[in-house]
Amino acid sequence: MEGSITVAYLQRYIRSKDHNPGHEMDYFLKLIEEVGELSSMIYSGAPHARGDQIKGTIEEELWDVLYYTLALANLYGVDLERWIPVKEAINNQRYNPGVQFGEELASLPKP
Repeated sequence: MEGSITVAYLQRYIRSKDHNPGHEMDYFLKLIEEVGELSSMIYSGAPHARGDQIKGTIEEELWDVLYYTLALANLYGVDLERWIPVKEAINNQRYNPGVQFGEELASLPKP
């Protein structure tokens, strides 16, 4: 895939392969399970991914948490790209980190 992956793309991608209205609680329980697995990985000091080896890593569990978060957003009809800037404006008023959402990405540190 060329370029950056957007939240909108991820939501469309997940919706195209995994969208089961009426099963919101199942997705929520899966999200909780994945958060627990991430917690275990962090607590145990799990390794980071190397190359394409992601199994049993923090990266794997972070993706699983993000996946089920986006799947839930889809089930509830939430356009996260619309609401992320709104929520970040609230967060920035409250916590004022000195970095404003929407700032040019080149000036922000890479993960």
